[in-house]
Amino acid sequence: MRFLHLADVHLDSPLRGLAGVEGRVAERIRGAARAAFEQLVDLAVAERSDFLVIAGDLYDGDWRDYHTGLFFAAQMGRLHEASIPVFLLYGNHDAESQITRRLTLPPNVSVFGASRPQTFKLDELGVALHGQSFRQREVRENLVPGYPQPLPGYFNIGVLHTGLGGMGGHEDYAPCALADLAAKGYDYWALGHVHGFAVLQERPPIVFPGNLQGRHIRETGAKGAVRVSVVNGEVTELARVHTDTVRWARVEVSVAEAARFDDVLDRIRSGLEQAVATEADGRLLACRVVLQGRSPLHERLLTDGDRLLAEARAAALGLGAEAAWVERVVVETQPALDAGALAARSDALGDLQRLLAEAGMDASLVAQIEGELGPLVRRLPHDLRRELEPGSLLQLAADGDAAALIAAVEPWLSARVVAQDV
Repeated sequence: MRFLHLADVHLDSPLRGLAGVEGRVAERIRGAARAAFEQLVDLAVAERSDFLVIAGDLYDGDWRDYHTGLFFAAQMGRLHEASIPVFLLYGNHDAESQITRRLTLPPNVSVFGASRPQTFKLDELGVALHGQSFRQREVRENLVPGYPQPLPGYFNIGVLHTGLGGMGGHEDYAPCALADLAAKGYDYWALGHVHGFAVLQERPPIVFPGNLQGRHIRETGAKGAVRVSVVNGEVTELARVHTDTVRWARVEVSVAEAARFDDVLDRIRSGLEQAVATEADGRLLACRVVLQGRSPLHERLLTDGDRLLAEARAAALGLGAEAAWVERVVVETQPALDAGALAARSDALGDLQRLLAEAGMDASLVAQIEGELGPLVRRLPHDLRRELEPGSLLQLAADGDAAALIAAVEPWLSARVVAQDV
């Protein structure tokens, strides 16, 4: 038999980083989660999969309206027509307490309950699936001890949404250890919650399939599900199937010693061309361009961000219809003159550099920044704060790290003054 294991679909989740994108590219990115799920269903029907396992976070949260549920019901109807059962477990994003709207699903869909572990059997295949959905968003207890013992004579699958110790920086919901899973005696563990593909153990297989579609720049690379092949009660193959229709990539471009702005643009264009050729695999490539190296143009690159982003997006458009889109351009270059050389100067630029270098140690300035930013940051919704990009100015502000915030803006302030002086 063969079955598909997927998780973390996050249907209709709001995608971030889409400011300035419009037209067909915008539609394609915003519809990527649905398109990926449709491709997964297409694959299941074409390959006549024996069943599907969805290990949590099918939905991103409560529905804005019934369209999300209607889309899922339609896809389940396609699988019902093909006589393919589906076993659905809810995780932290679509926990029982999170979803206020529900629709009756086709009879081929079995949903694991949230009050206790539940077992579904496919007697004709000799398969038993054990799982428990989340009752509330934050499940802090280990659910594995409550899962039933394996059924003799069946291929036993454990379905669990878990942080497994906080892997990949994910919240450690339903915490457990790898040893807990291995000791249960099941033949396969279908996990969800961690958005990166990982085979944690081969015998028995303990697998995170990753999410079905990358949603932002921290979810780069190929995304999809896992096809599991079983012969005589033994897993004989674990194969990744890629369903993403938009692929996220970080494109690092060296602009070291680039003397002209046009030289930088040429290198961005070349970097995008190479990324599309090697990473896109025929998909729209959503890119973050990262400029690196010591450059005499450092100050201009930092202070002319709007034009730089527009030029990078124009370069992406020049590669062809829907080949690539640039989400952001990040300048990680170093100046031709480093901070120490500037601080050694005896003019106003030197004075400014010394002031900026000492600003993080100014207790009154730090207190003023914390006093002004703190009330604003505390008003941010909890979910938004959890999704802030690590190292970003907003994340530093949310963490209340005023000294780090000052250090982060110092290069930009210095570049502004140097650029004006030049």
